[in-house]
Amino acid sequence: QVHLIESGGGPAKVGGSLTLTCEISGVIYDPYSMAWFRQSSGKEREAVAAIDSAGRTKKADFVKGRNRFSLDTSDVTMSLQLDNLKPEDAATYFCAARLGRFSDSSWADSAHYTYWGQGTQVTFSA
Repeated sequence: QVHLIESGGGPAKVGGSLTLTCEISGVIYDPYSMAWFRQSSGKEREAVAAIDSAGRTKKADFVKGRNRFSLDTSDVTMSLQLDNLKPEDAATYFCAARLGRFSDSSWADSAHYTYWGQGTQVTFSA
């Protein structure tokens, strides 16, 4: 059985950086895809970035130019470093995974992912 474990959330500073990590517990067979979604209060869950086991990536416009995104296939760990944090980045970030590779139209659709983590929250001080 596959379990996803997120880490790296917590208090952050506007203009600062944070790194979110998602590890898989269990076995997931190649090919597979992993993604970050986020959800803030009163808003729908939105896709942040996705990566597959071949290294292909997709990213939302709001993180382009201020991120480092990678997948270590040796231990199936996905990492997202987000720089120049903005107040709108405050949210609960969820890790998701699925067997198979995403398509250009499906990468941002939460319904296409089978496995989900519990989420890690990113907050900013007032």
